[in-house]
Amino acid sequence: MRHFFTGEIIKTELLEVWLEKHGIQATSEMVDPTLPDDGDLSREVRVLVPEADYDRAYQLFFAEREDEL
Repeated sequence: MRHFFTGEIIKTELLEVWLEKHGIQATSEMVDPTLPDDGDLSREVRVLVPEADYDRAYQLFFAEREDEL
């Protein structure tokens, strides 16, 4: 698995669903696993994607946005 994105849990959950809709099985892990799971939606989470899917995920998520600049 390769690190793809880090952000608040509320954003990363949506990213995981979006990647899954594109056939990429992402997983997530808390940046600081020692913090209690108190339902705080602003906790930082890392999204990981399979190494083989990283380039495709990058193109889907970042490439289109670069064109808008």
